[in-house]
Amino acid sequence: MALLMLIFTKISELTGYLSQINAQNKTVGFVPTMGALHDGHVSLIRYSKNTCDYTICSVFVNPTQFNDKSDLDRYPRMPEKDAALLKNAYCDALFMPLVNEMYPDSLLKENYDFGYLDKVLEGAHRPGHFNGVAQIVSRFFDIIKPDKAFFGSKDYQQVMIIKALVKQMNSSIEIIACPILRDPDGLAMSSRNALLSKEERTTASRIPQIMKVAKNLTATKGIKEAKLFVEQEITTVPSMKLDYFEICNADSLNTLTELTSQISAIALIAVYVGKIRLIDNVELN
Repeated sequence: MALLMLIFTKISELTGYLSQINAQNKTVGFVPTMGALHDGHVSLIRYSKNTCDYTICSVFVNPTQFNDKSDLDRYPRMPEKDAALLKNAYCDALFMPLVNEMYPDSLLKENYDFGYLDKVLEGAHRPGHFNGVAQIVSRFFDIIKPDKAFFGSKDYQQVMIIKALVKQMNSSIEIIACPILRDPDGLAMSSRNALLSKEERTTASRIPQIMKVAKNLTATKGIKEAKLFVEQEITTVPSMKLDYFEICNADSLNTLTELTSQISAIALIAVYVGKIRLIDNVELN
């Protein structure tokens, strides 16, 4: 049996389709992506299909969330492969707009204030990144008006930003954080992994190993020892450069100096392998 998936490039076409769904009082799940899809994205489609009547996925490389133009230019783009992957995952509709469709000249790009949340970690190392994320996600939410939206937990801080955004929008959209999917060597699945050379891919597989040791060290010797280990370990690898490694309150992202049973803690890391920047995280308690 042939799989049917509708593909839209225009907002007007998509909203026409959505009006038919709304007329049937059906629920809509939304999976926003920047393409170069992998099994992690497919898992989000599955989560959506398990809980919603219709699932819509977007593929859009959002220029406003890149503070490095070379990073934007090298971001992998493979629309035909993405469409085939989504079709095989039984996604109901794919929205693939052009930049001028999402950001027409008449649209004023909003500036958001997330307080402390976008000043640390990714926010500190990629100024303006989360404002760009909020701009495009709020735009998608306004267009699609999903009942639920699904995000991967690899982008832990981003999920927190999206939840804060929904509150600012006074929206009832439910944000679902889905588990990190990993390759057999433990590396978190990421579109950026496709940009790694074979040697860099082998090097990158050390990241989850380092995080595992750091988690054990945090429990046995404390946060200071864990951070020192991570910094020293990555310094020994010529092709790796540590952007940050922090252990934070999982609910606020405030930096922790010690673990307590009353506070949920998470370790978050950003590492350059060659020119490719990878992030990961692991819950500690």
